[in-house]
Amino acid sequence: MGLRSRLGRARDAWVDRIASVRSAEMVDAQLWQDLEDALLLADVGVVTSEELVAEVRQQVGRQGVEGEGVLAILKEVLVSRLSGVDRSLTLGGSPSVWLFVGVNGVGKTTTIGKLGIREAAAGRSLVFAAGDTFRAAAVEQLATWADRAKVPIVSGAEGADPSSVVYDAVEHAAARGAELVLADTAGRVHTRSNLMDELAKVRRVAEKGAGTVTETLLVIDATTGQNGLVQARQFAEVAEVTGVVLTKLDGSAKGGIVLAVQEDLGIPVKLVGVGEGMDDLVDFDPGDFIDALFDTEVAATPKNVESRG
Repeated sequence: MGLRSRLGRARDAWVDRIASVRSAEMVDAQLWQDLEDALLLADVGVVTSEELVAEVRQQVGRQGVEGEGVLAILKEVLVSRLSGVDRSLTLGGSPSVWLFVGVNGVGKTTTIGKLGIREAAAGRSLVFAAGDTFRAAAVEQLATWADRAKVPIVSGAEGADPSSVVYDAVEHAAARGAELVLADTAGRVHTRSNLMDELAKVRRVAEKGAGTVTETLLVIDATTGQNGLVQARQFAEVAEVTGVVLTKLDGSAKGGIVLAVQEDLGIPVKLVGVGEGMDDLVDFDPGDFIDALFDTEVAATPKNVESRG
């Protein structure tokens, strides 16, 4: 199944918003306003939306194109902005530790489960760490995923120190020669500094023994839009976030959050969740994503038309 069909309502909403640009017979002030409005409604953010429109406008002025051609240029600009970033998941410790952080309800545990199945299928030996000790349901959910992936899980008593659970998981992985630890953490309420301090502690303790934290992945529910960007700022301050996982991109998401996170924080989106299936956690590819958002390949050779500004 292609990414186009997986994006669902996010793609449909974007296609609707750019319809007036696509059908425009003249490049005028209204077209530029419609384009900027579409970007803002997609949660790209005010500053980045203005920069994108200015860049597209400059290129349109040089080439002279109509609505469909404007969108062709916009696609190129968007892909260019999202490209040139390392989106790989880094290994390099003995074992490597990937920490997963984010508020409750964004899909952290499910993300760990799906990624664990993928890594195990690729022949990698790994261990799950049930570091969300404050929610019994989170431990049970991760245990179910561990069973599916045939991966050992280290957990503690309800309310146990999350750092100690992650530390024990790292030591367990080292003892059995496992390459990777995928560590869940509690759903931090990002406005409560004491919990954020605890998250910073989890990272420090994870590296006290044999392990090396090579990824700290912030999981964001894509349907939360700009609130997800607020979360990203807060977590980045304490957790040394290396990448973002955007979940629920197949729902009522606004795809511009992908660009907003990267432009605002310099943090790349590495994985996206586009459904409930086992294979619906996929590597983020800028070209595929932008093509899917725009629905169809737009004209490769824009036509010259009159421009009124």
